[in-house]
Amino acid sequence: MNLPCITDYDNGISAIDAEHCRTGLAAIHLIIEGDKVALVDTGTSFSILGVMTILRQRNLALENVVYVFLTHVHLDHAGGAGIFMYHFPNAKLVVHPRGAIHMADPTRLIAGTVAVYGETEFRRMYGEVRPVDIKRIIEAPDGFSIKLNGRSFLFLDTPGHARHHCCIFDERSRSFFTGDTFGISYREFDVDGMEFVFPTTTPVQFDPIAAHTSLDRLMSYNPDYAFLTHYGRIGNLSRHAHEMHDLIDAHVAIAEKFRRQNPNRHALLVENLTKLLLNRLTIHGCKLSENRIYNLLNMDVELNAQGLENWLGLSKE
Repeated sequence: MNLPCITDYDNGISAIDAEHCRTGLAAIHLIIEGDKVALVDTGTSFSILGVMTILRQRNLALENVVYVFLTHVHLDHAGGAGIFMYHFPNAKLVVHPRGAIHMADPTRLIAGTVAVYGETEFRRMYGEVRPVDIKRIIEAPDGFSIKLNGRSFLFLDTPGHARHHCCIFDERSRSFFTGDTFGISYREFDVDGMEFVFPTTTPVQFDPIAAHTSLDRLMSYNPDYAFLTHYGRIGNLSRHAHEMHDLIDAHVAIAEKFRRQNPNRHALLVENLTKLLLNRLTIHGCKLSENRIYNLLNMDVELNAQGLENWLGLSKE
């Protein structure tokens, strides 16, 4: 097979393209410390061949993978966990306590994803979702720490995107692996080295108050970088944290505008979220065509609209 796209950073960290839906959508972060390996998130079951190819290219045995860290258990981040654990016999899966049961028995996780995408699209996007032996799962509550060949990683409970979300602080690089807590930042939107970041309000557990709190908690560590599953490393974190707070509020304001149920509410949410992000991208200096921007954003906007509708249903009228 062709070698998947990989971006190497310093401190033994690389971003391997999970090859989910398109190039540059989802990253699996590879951490090498001496002869030991950890992976952060797994992509889907389709991602395993690319990761194994990269390991072979770098003369790393499958037995050298000792940890698979999950930021949360949404299937674009964790759908491949079962098959990864099958191929990495010495690995332990480290996951938020709320997510552990879903990795041991993914039945409800699969059902929830099928409800969003439909059975056919689910199979196309995620393939097989295997359970993980409970004896190989390590639960990581808030403040949990673990070492990779002496290198320390701290797990923080960071709800907002999901109640089973954690972010992982790497003391060596002074950086966080943020899953979806620090939003989405596609490299196609970079302008003169400055990234563009926007929140993900995906169903079903979006909580704007918790999202703000989690962002502030991450920034209290004064991190140098954030490694986002969507996609790769970003800097300029003080600026982006400010923008994220503002865009979370802007998403909520759009949802509140259409709080009253009507048959066109979803379409109106999609339309207004698209306008919001197009406007911010114009201010950012993005020169891509509107058609290209739509193609990059359409799935995220659709999911954000669904998540906001769900949040409206849960919040008080």
